[in-house]
Amino acid sequence: MQPGISTHVFLQQRLHPGLLDAMARALSPYSTPVIEIFAARHHFDYTDRSIVRDLALWFRDASILPTLHQPVYLDSQWSRHSAPTLNLIDPEKSRRIDAMDEVKRALESAEQIPFTALTLHLGLKDDLWNLRALENSLTAIEHLKAFAHPLGVKILLENLQNEVTTPDHLLEILRVGHFDNVGVTLDLGHAHLSGGTPAIDEAIELLKPRIRALNLHDNQGPEVRKDEHLWPVISAESGAPRPDSATWDGGVDWPNVNRHLTALPQSTPTILEISHELNETADSVAQKASAFFSHQARLTEQLQTS
Repeated sequence: MQPGISTHVFLQQRLHPGLLDAMARALSPYSTPVIEIFAARHHFDYTDRSIVRDLALWFRDASILPTLHQPVYLDSQWSRHSAPTLNLIDPEKSRRIDAMDEVKRALESAEQIPFTALTLHLGLKDDLWNLRALENSLTAIEHLKAFAHPLGVKILLENLQNEVTTPDHLLEILRVGHFDNVGVTLDLGHAHLSGGTPAIDEAIELLKPRIRALNLHDNQGPEVRKDEHLWPVISAESGAPRPDSATWDGGVDWPNVNRHLTALPQSTPTILEISHELNETADSVAQKASAFFSHQARLTEQLQTS
């Protein structure tokens, strides 16, 4: 696996090379690690060429691959408790166009930053699956794929908390659209919310040929249904203890996940996507991420030698 971290953990702050340095410290033991840049104008202002240039220079000097997560917020409406507002498959055509235009603005930063992939959201939380959702998904993917291809950026679709992006519906979208070069970012936390460990097992098995990246984070599962984006709960020695909550019940079975990961290509990015509401410091992110990936590496070694 290619360990990675998303800048989502620092979403409340302006992204700068110092924060990237902290992530790089956690990823330094690994070859070709990944940093996912979360596109939000208050965090990474992709319309400011000087900011884009500074990050491009950082990645030029670092042995780290950058990937991009599409914008999901209207900048003027963002606060730490904002829900996503940009919807590529909105029933209203003008809103779909606005959303695609904003994603294209973010993609233009790939002219300087060598992004390898862009993760897309199809719909918002609890959106329903129907023919219109399918048609709008096909249009958005085709349009953005054509824009991303000359920039060398692959399009990836993420599973969300809605009917549109269940594993079987993602496969139908890819099949109907003949999107042979479009992959999937499988978000294991979101899969866990849809049905616990069995849902994760099913999602990995169904989507395995299309998985090009994994998002890793923890939550209390389908009974609570809160997309918490917590640090993965491994063990006391991992440096990522259980949340300080008497109501904690459940959590992703990470040893089980690790068994699946050994069957995926070694080049698959495994990206920690942690909540910005945890108020982590640069040092705490570096420490916890390093502890998690070290723990996962030990589990993988044990599986390979058993």
